[in-house]
Amino acid sequence: MSTKTNERPGTKAQVRYLRMSASKARVVLNLIRDKHVSEASQILVFSERLAAKEIHKVLRSAVANAEHNDEIPAEELYVSACYADEGPTLKRFRPRARGRAGRIHKQTCHVTVVVSRLSTDELDRLREKTSGRGSAASDAAAKRRERVAASRGEDAAAEAEEEAVEAADDAATDEATDSGATEATAAAATAAAVDAGADDAADDAADDAADATAESESEATSDTIDSDGDGEVNATDQSPYGDGSHALIDGDPDQMPDGFPVKGNADSKLYHNEDSPFYGRTKAEVWFASDEAAEAAGFSKPESQQKKEAAAEEGEAE
Repeated sequence: MSTKTNERPGTKAQVRYLRMSASKARVVLNLIRDKHVSEASQILVFSERLAAKEIHKVLRSAVANAEHNDEIPAEELYVSACYADEGPTLKRFRPRARGRAGRIHKQTCHVTVVVSRLSTDELDRLREKTSGRGSAASDAAAKRRERVAASRGEDAAAEAEEEAVEAADDAATDEATDSGATEATAAAATAAAVDAGADDAADDAADDAADATAESESEATSDTIDSDGDGEVNATDQSPYGDGSHALIDGDPDQMPDGFPVKGNADSKLYHNEDSPFYGRTKAEVWFASDEAAEAAGFSKPESQQKKEAAAEEGEAE
């Protein structure tokens, strides 16, 4: 509700019993006195003092009172008066030694903000200033738009020129490629017509050679043989890697066939004899009669064992 004061014309708003001293509130009030309400609001928003938040609420309340009750636009208002009066002091105490008590005074204050309408001359100056800023800002924006448009036009022209050059180069390349392809096609057709019979014979010979090569490669890459003659290489073959090898007995990796003490691992292609440190924890996938039989089947000793034996041989040689 707006209230007219006797000594200060305008619309006021007040907060009572604010829990801070009047001296602290007056420091902030001195910053907004005689300022336009928009400028005063900005000052309070960016102020770091705790009183600024409460005073900003009072200012907004005064502006709302003027707009709704007195029908004065906020653009025509300024802070005509603002002051802080002392409020009652709340007395508290703090326990001290020997049963004594220290006094604590919690001060309060009453803050009042009065807003009034600007005079006609001040309103005219404010409108001129605002219009000048607006025109200057609009001119700057127009110039900026012109610069952007000019820059975009130059970029578009440069891109169009580059595209035209690329199109010409592509056309020339296509013509050269077409002419070369036509000549090559004609030559190939002529050669094909002349050598049609020779090509058929050569194709048959190439097919036979490819079949023979595939068979030889299949035989060379096969690591196992069909020892039981069933047409398949599988776990039932008693000698899956030729002479000197033996398949698992009933699929048990721990059951050693008689005369086949060497364990082999089909995945890693490593074998372990009884001297190998890995012999005990290795699960056999195939058994060999000797190291020579394992190596003949393409298996090898672990690298660590090979190094150990090589070092032992060098020591003996020394």
